Amino acid sequence: MAAPSPPLPGAARALLAGATGLVGRALLPRLLEDQAYERVVVLARSAARDLPATPRLDWRVADFDRLPDPFPRVDDVYIALGTTIRVAGSEAAFRHVDFEIVVALARAARAAGARRLGVVSALGSDTRSRVFYNRVKGEMETAIAGLGYEAVAIAQPSLLMGDRAALGQPERRGEVLAARLLRPVMGLVPKRVRPIAAGTVARALVHAVRHGPAGVQRLTSARMQAFAAP
Repeated sequence: MAAPSPPLPGAARALLAGATGLVGRALLPRLLEDQAYERVVVLARSAARDLPATPRLDWRVADFDRLPDPFPRVDDVYIALGTTIRVAGSEAAFRHVDFEIVVALARAARAAGARRLGVVSALGSDTRSRVFYNRVKGEMETAIAGLGYEAVAIAQPSLLMGDRAALGQPERRGEVLAARLLRPVMGLVPKRVRPIAAGTVARALVHAVRHGPAGVQRLTSARMQAFAAP
């Protein structure tokens, strides 16, 4: 097993793509609070809203189909982009977001000098899965693992919990129904499939990127439950 990488110096920079989503919105304040990062660059399709003004935040409106050139120079990259087939409208549109854009971002950041990468994937990701969603997630994981980063942390959460409506996102009926049915017995649900809060995933991913070992590590949903808020 590779030895853990040393903590990054205070002059490090982080990049976040997907800051307006459920996990991305939870990641942003954690990155801004982390004194290891002097600057947090956000790439988003829309302008920042309801965020405190801070010189450490560099919010850039970007078209993910035409990435910035030159690409921002950062040390750590966090990608929390994702959609569903229903929202995207087709399997091809879903793959464009969850595979093509994610891999393109990771590749561009690596070419610009980024060393460590954290990506939000999903429970059940598998290149051999018969489920299209899981197969695409698995293919994305394989692709980013081969880009030459010193360290890659891949979060594989089970059903995500959080207030999507507050973010202007459509509710996902499966999440709402599962939360309603499982809430009374949540403690009895195995950790590997237990619904997990977006904030828990964010805490686990930042910790893994900042302090994890070199190479590729996969953060199972069960493992990330240890980062749940008390």
